[in-house]
Amino acid sequence: MFIPDIELQPKTAIRAYQEKEVMRLLGYLREFSPFYKSWFKKHGIAADKVQSLEAFSLIPPVTKEDLQEHNWEFLCVDKSKIAEYTTTSGTLGRPVIIPLTEKDLQRLSYNEYISFCCADGTDSDIYQLMLTLDRQFMAGMAYYNGIRKLGAGVLRVGPGVPSMQWENIQRIKPTTIVGVPSFIVKLIAYAKEHQIDINQTSVKKAVCIGENIRNTDFSLNVLGKKITEQWNIKLYSTYASTEMQTAFTECSAGKGGHHHPELLYVELLNDNNEPVAPGEEGEVTITTLGVEGMPLLRYKTGDICQYHYDTCSCGRHTLRLSPVIGRKKQMIKYKGTTLYPPALFDLLNDMEDVKEFVVEVFSNELGTDEILLHLWPKEESEEMDRKIKSYLQAKLRVIPQVRYTSQQDIMRMQFPENSRKPVKFVDNRN
Repeated sequence: MFIPDIELQPKTAIRAYQEKEVMRLLGYLREFSPFYKSWFKKHGIAADKVQSLEAFSLIPPVTKEDLQEHNWEFLCVDKSKIAEYTTTSGTLGRPVIIPLTEKDLQRLSYNEYISFCCADGTDSDIYQLMLTLDRQFMAGMAYYNGIRKLGAGVLRVGPGVPSMQWENIQRIKPTTIVGVPSFIVKLIAYAKEHQIDINQTSVKKAVCIGENIRNTDFSLNVLGKKITEQWNIKLYSTYASTEMQTAFTECSAGKGGHHHPELLYVELLNDNNEPVAPGEEGEVTITTLGVEGMPLLRYKTGDICQYHYDTCSCGRHTLRLSPVIGRKKQMIKYKGTTLYPPALFDLLNDMEDVKEFVVEVFSNELGTDEILLHLWPKEESEEMDRKIKSYLQAKLRVIPQVRYTSQQDIMRMQFPENSRKPVKFVDNRN
């Protein structure tokens, strides 16, 4: 298993390496970035005088709104150097264009190569990709190129269609699947219905994307348990975003996504932009290293996580991120309770009587948050309604509004036109 040397170095050596790379990036941005030139000037930052990470932390962070509003001003190269145009998913507003140069594409391949290595991948594996590789989706392209760099085999099956997924598993015998955990649950259900013995198949591992499979203490959550209690496969969780062009991937210890210090400088900040302690919740704030086209400096992702810095059993000395607790802009204040969508997803995934769901949040006439759960139940009856609502009251202490819907309607909500992944949270607040 390949581990970059920097990840095995003492924490002091990692910090020294990162400090040097961050200072190099500052010089690059000072020379080539229209946005950061004006940002430094606006905030009175003499970038050439910043010589340490302590001084660097005084530069005000940049938000997603800044990136949306000034998208092209972040570009540091002539458009003739752009090899690939990708976009963010647009979950929190207008999608952002992230252009990549040839050098950025090579960096992206390296990122996924070391990520798959982290998840115990080898050149003898065969990966089945259950996700889109089109629609300007960076992740699909990154996974594919990372697997090719690893020297492993790859099946580009695409998202959905359980019958086609199982046909490929049975014919080509992949060792690893890459997909959304809730879809893996659907694969299991299809296999049961069609008498496929999942534990006699070639699949031994799953790289899980897009949804949490663990709680913050790294135990498996409801979704993770639903998979492993039926399918004897090893799960590896990942966390990434298009903007950071980097992934945090679990090793076999399953104790958080490993940071790759040669690719990213990461901070977890509170509401006052101060660093939080290990185990405390903070907003993931990233500085990309080695990005040529559209590098980002102190960019607040909106994702709330915890981090841990004790040495992992795999030998890496790098920071490890918890599952995403929630997105800052998606925080719900409901009748005195603070909730994040992942907590609601976990609760709904645990409901045997609910086949699928979409969580909608909107503002009531008082301007406070209301929750409407769109549920596709196993059956519609008064008894089922009572059962579902008493479960919600027991778990949440309050009952959100519930609307029962058909499979067709819930699928339409989950997969709107041009969606690259299932939509399970709709924010219609003012």
